[in-house]
Amino acid sequence: MSKVDVGRYLERLGVAAPDAPSVAGLRALHAAHVARVPYETLEIHLGRATTVDPEESVARILRGRGGYCFHLNGAFATLLHALGYAVTRHRGGVQGSRTARPPGANANHLALTVVCEGETWFVDVGLGDALYEPLPLRSGEYRQGPFAYRLSPSAVEPGGWRFDHDPRGSFAGMDFTMATAGPDDFAAQHRELSTSPDSGFVRVVSAIRRDAESTDELRGCVLVRTDGDGRSERELTTEAAWFGALAEVFGLTLTDVGEEERSALWERVLSAHRTWVAARTG
Repeated sequence: MSKVDVGRYLERLGVAAPDAPSVAGLRALHAAHVARVPYETLEIHLGRATTVDPEESVARILRGRGGYCFHLNGAFATLLHALGYAVTRHRGGVQGSRTARPPGANANHLALTVVCEGETWFVDVGLGDALYEPLPLRSGEYRQGPFAYRLSPSAVEPGGWRFDHDPRGSFAGMDFTMATAGPDDFAAQHRELSTSPDSGFVRVVSAIRRDAESTDELRGCVLVRTDGDGRSERELTTEAAWFGALAEVFGLTLTDVGEEERSALWERVLSAHRTWVAARTG
């Protein structure tokens, strides 16, 4: 964890180097990360294999890209550790459906906690449209921008915790244990999420960013914005509009993707979108 280039990482976040670990500093780092480093699954749809190795994730972020929970929280934990924060990784389990039983901490998510200024904080830059800033790890209801959250003891993980997302959010909630986890705990789920035809990550390309007052989410060819005024959608049906949104909204200029790769990616995304539209209207 000592190999992270702290200066370049902080430059990517647009945050000055903190003098020492503090709650204010943790909030600033977290907010900058979700605003400037997008949650995205493009590597899967480009046919590029990734791992859960934190150093690999840090390197990709420094190249201007993002990732999903294993990458984002793995890299962020590495940065926090290098800055002197007492950070711990935990097995988590995201519940996508609001009608299904919570899955428990099946390791399809990497969650973080940080002990700072005498309190434990729930830290997560890998939940897409969820946290903007860390939450104190204690039962309660919290509001951040357009969303309301709840933290409570987990009903399925003894000694663990449950995060419930806003009903308008992209998932129902997440349970996590307080036991310490390492990269090997997530390798099998990463392989499943990034390769299985049943995985939502494989079926639909996505990108998400979060700021203090809103979220932007691209799923396939549909760009969704949620803020204090509600939810708005825009369909992106041309290659220029789609790649333009990736660059302008999510900061994903994809300078490492050649023209042939771009065209092939767009054809796959558009084909999946047309299949989705046909299923909805048929």
